[in-house]
Amino acid sequence: MSTTQSLDKALVIEPGASLFPRISIPSLGDLPARFGRIGLGIVFPLLLLYLWQIATERVWLPPQLLPEPAFVWETLVDMVTSGELAGHLAVSLQRVAWSVLIGGSIGLAIGFAMGLSKTARAYLYPSFSLFSQFPVIAWSPLMIIFFGIDEALKISTITVAVIVPFAVATYKGIENVPVKLMEVGRIYQFNFAQTLWRIALPAALPAILGGVRQGCMQAWLAMVFVELMASSEGIGYLLVYARNLMQLDVVMVCMATIGFVGLVFDFALGFVERHFSRWAPKGR
Repeated sequence: MSTTQSLDKALVIEPGASLFPRISIPSLGDLPARFGRIGLGIVFPLLLLYLWQIATERVWLPPQLLPEPAFVWETLVDMVTSGELAGHLAVSLQRVAWSVLIGGSIGLAIGFAMGLSKTARAYLYPSFSLFSQFPVIAWSPLMIIFFGIDEALKISTITVAVIVPFAVATYKGIENVPVKLMEVGRIYQFNFAQTLWRIALPAALPAILGGVRQGCMQAWLAMVFVELMASSEGIGYLLVYARNLMQLDVVMVCMATIGFVGLVFDFALGFVERHFSRWAPKGR
């Protein structure tokens, strides 16, 4: 029996079966319940919107501090039509993408090293545990000294926020790989690369995707902080600029955009995570 066939049996993959599970489409009978849950989730935002409208009509706060919902909507339409909002959002998303690419690669490398090698874990784990205790804001003074306040500062600071979730999820995912799968690799004398690609990565993928989800959300939150601190473009910069000019309508548009994009990220990555979690091997 070949090595590949033995691994297929260990991974309980039937011949001709796809390596990745198929996406299940909900039946029509599930749709009313799904729409019902969505409807319940909309109730609270609608109540807040109604309260906001009442507060502006009765002038509980001056219009300079609490603009009308219709005025904020007009501002949103104007910013979308002019391309101003899309331009700043594109800059922010580009920063997040580069940071996730760099920080994710570093985090995956650290996580796989600690999970697959006891020697690497002995060298890396104490320092990594100390590194993970520092919040992103604590790194900003050091980053400013080394990188100034240009684009490198923003990318490096967001990257730091990404490394820890990726590394921790990967390390924990490797730790939870069933022992019988690792024994197959040892029996066939797999080297590090073969163990990584044929056993560890497929089995740990659901946990790794959970780290990807958390890392991307951390990157988005760190991006907002960095652009609030030092930036001349981006959605966070636009928010600070509008606040300084007391343009509360623009501030609210920026806040809504940040929340909406974060929600889209979380929903999309959560769907991918749940989809692949069914693939996780059971038992040890």
